[in-house]
Amino acid sequence: MKVKIFAVVAAVMLGIAGYFVYSKKPAAPDVAFATLQGQSFRTADLHGKVVLVNFWATTCTTCVKEMPGLKDTHDRFHARGFETVAVAMDYDPPSQVQAYVERSALPFTIVLDRDGSIARGFEGVRLTPTSFILNKRGEIVQKILGEPDFARLHALIEQLLAEAA
Repeated sequence: MKVKIFAVVAAVMLGIAGYFVYSKKPAAPDVAFATLQGQSFRTADLHGKVVLVNFWATTCTTCVKEMPGLKDTHDRFHARGFETVAVAMDYDPPSQVQAYVERSALPFTIVLDRDGSIARGFEGVRLTPTSFILNKRGEIVQKILGEPDFARLHALIEQLLAEAA
């Protein structure tokens, strides 16, 4: 009887281990970002941090509505290794993006996707807002279409910040 129980427990444990081995999250695309200030970095430069990559536009009412929540989220978790990268879509005029960022005092990194290559790299994003949550290993953990449920987002960020890199 003990042998049968041991065999069942071993089979269950192997199944659980197999699930975690084969359910690896997809890696975020290796794209080049250029900030409003002209600084450049790549996705790989974000490894070791939990990152929210948010695709938005100044003409998107939902994007503008969610910005205070993104700002609060960034302020709440930034000191613990959380980064926010807001990617302005290629159709959004840079001067309009700059004016909005200054008016709203956004504390996080603002990137201009001048040629659409960042959006193409992230599953061809065209709908705004669209956000991707990356873990410390640079894997896409979740994709969010529309404004996030901030309570759920904060719980996920807490979980990811607690994980090893």
